[in-house]
Amino acid sequence: MKKVLIYLHGFLSSPASVKAQATLAYWQQHHHDIEFVCPQLPCYPDDAKNLLDGLAQKYQDAHVGYVGSSLGGFLSTYMSDNYGGKAVLINPAAKPHEVLEEYLGEHVHPFTQERFVLKPEHMQQLEQMYQPVPVDHAQFWVLLQTEDETLDYRDAEQKYQRSKLTIEQGGDHAFQGYERFLPDIFRFLFD
Repeated sequence: MKKVLIYLHGFLSSPASVKAQATLAYWQQHHHDIEFVCPQLPCYPDDAKNLLDGLAQKYQDAHVGYVGSSLGGFLSTYMSDNYGGKAVLINPAAKPHEVLEEYLGEHVHPFTQERFVLKPEHMQQLEQMYQPVPVDHAQFWVLLQTEDETLDYRDAEQKYQRSKLTIEQGGDHAFQGYERFLPDIFRFLFD
C-alpha cells in the first residue's frame, strides 16, 4: 500500500517553516518509500477544509499519516477523525475558534504576501470542524512544550489526555528540538 505523509503548517506559516523544512530534509534522507505532501494552506478555514477534503479523496487508498503544527495540529485531528490515519501534533491548537478570535481583522500573510481579513464567520467555520475529544485517542501522539507563548499547552494536554503525550518543560511555540523526534514520528505514523 502506498504511504503518504501530509504535513500541515500553522496559522500564518507555510511549507517553508522550520519544522516543515526539517521534516522534508529528514524524509529526503531516509524515506523515499513515502510520498511527502506539504501544501500551502489557504488563509480561510473553509478553503483549507476543501483543500484537505480533496487530499483525502486523492489518497483514499493510501496509508496516510499527518504531522501538524499549531493550527495544522487541529487540521490533522480533523483529517484523522474524518478519514483515518495517525497524526503527530506539535503544540496543537486545541480550540482555534477561541484562540484566533484575538486575530480578527486584516492580515498580510508573511510568506505568501496575501492580504486577508479574519471575521467572526471564520471562527464559526473552525468551530464546525471542532471535536471536544478525538474519535480514536490511539491515533495521536501529541508533542507539547510548557513555555509555548502562543497557546496554553494545558488545553491540548486535556483534549488529548488519553493519547500518547510528550510534555517537555520549557521550549516555545515553535517546539525547540523538533528534529530529534523525526525518526520516532515516522515510526509512529507508518510502522
